[in-house]
Amino acid sequence: MKTWKKVAIGVGGAAALAIIVLVSIQQANKDVVTVQTGTVKTEDLSSIITASGEVRPQTYSNVLAQGFGLITGIVVKEGEHVKKGDLLVTVDNIQPRADVDAQSATLQGSEAGITAAEANDASAQADVQQSTAAFEKAKLDWERGQQLFNQGLIAKQDFDTTKSTYDQAAANLAASKARAEQAHAQLDQARYALAQNQATLRHTRDVLQKTTYTAPIDGVVSYIDVRVGEYVVPGIQSSQGSYLMTISDMSVVTAEVMVDETDIVNVRPGQTADVTIDAIPNKVFKGHVTQVGTQAVLRTSGLATTQSTTSNQEAKDFKVVVTLDNPPDGLRPGLSTTAKVTTAQKKDVLAIPIQALAVRTRHDIEEANKKAGAQGAVTLAASRPAEDSASDSGGDPDKQDVQGVFVVRNKKAIFVPVETGITGVTDIEVLTGLQQGDQIITGSYKALRTIKPGSSVKVDNSAPKVPEENQS
Repeated sequence: MKTWKKVAIGVGGAAALAIIVLVSIQQANKDVVTVQTGTVKTEDLSSIITASGEVRPQTYSNVLAQGFGLITGIVVKEGEHVKKGDLLVTVDNIQPRADVDAQSATLQGSEAGITAAEANDASAQADVQQSTAAFEKAKLDWERGQQLFNQGLIAKQDFDTTKSTYDQAAANLAASKARAEQAHAQLDQARYALAQNQATLRHTRDVLQKTTYTAPIDGVVSYIDVRVGEYVVPGIQSSQGSYLMTISDMSVVTAEVMVDETDIVNVRPGQTADVTIDAIPNKVFKGHVTQVGTQAVLRTSGLATTQSTTSNQEAKDFKVVVTLDNPPDGLRPGLSTTAKVTTAQKKDVLAIPIQALAVRTRHDIEEANKKAGAQGAVTLAASRPAEDSASDSGGDPDKQDVQGVFVVRNKKAIFVPVETGITGVTDIEVLTGLQQGDQIITGSYKALRTIKPGSSVKVDNSAPKVPEENQS
């Protein structure tokens, strides 16, 4: 046999052997899943909720119109510090001042009328006393004359005279009492008129007072919405009146943020928070939760759910107020802010990356156990109450979802049900199912989504290659 034929046969045999080996390797790795892994370890966890909102003073006051009028002066500027009672705005007051002057004159007339009525009442009372004295004397004379007449000591004419004098005194007494009652009624009427005029004067003075607006609190003029020459009107029934300006007390500053409805159940007053303000980058301010809203707010409209006339399923938020412990100088209401509220903290707890969690049906796990045999069987422990899982699966136990983690054992992906605790930024606490040092599958996302319990795995924790076009 020629040499070239021998070489050809050798090359062909080597190629056939290589093909057989390659096919064998492919068949052996046909069902092997390449995964990334990590280890279960202990660490300190903090559960944090992030919410956005704006800076607001704890105390502020919106100055609103209290009456109709033309603005004649604004004596403050935005950013100016004011004290309670300082003058802010003046409104045309010619008519209200004239009303006060007229009513003051009317009140003075009522006071003079009171004086005259009191004098008349006193005179009427004196007449009553005088008439009473005359009546008593006439009565005594008539009784004495009656005795003398019965004894025959005086003439009938003298007796009739005493009787006439007595009757006249009684009539005079009755007339004086009537005049006294009339004088007293006139006095009461004058007093009622005086009270009415005093009330009217208070009203006109109040109207006049409302032509000048003063600061209701100490603070900063944070916003002015009106100009000199504009008319202001008060609110009527459900209609809002003219808004003039806002006075903000910036001594206590808060971050008013909106927390998602899925997180609000974990927020409590007193919890600490890290607050960042967009206008002051690269700085974090400490604060604490002081108020937690109890009424849901629609995310799109900002209205409370009680104000909505129709039910809807749109996302809802709850207002949470975080008070800054040491607010910086120069803050202004309305600045955008973000608060990270720490809702729970635990030290030295077993934790795994959040992405390592997977969900499989009870049926899939039991099928894997049957294939692995009784020795490799996994005891199932659902992460949610059985009745909740059954309701989610339509009552079929085989379709119940079980939360767990894939643990690498003997190059196999074993599904281990776990119970979880608090959630950190990237890790989550594991209460049961795992031990420190267990090797768990953490990626890739596709592998975690598709891998089946009991599948063979190949661990590749090398850094992913960066495509040449993305290299700088």
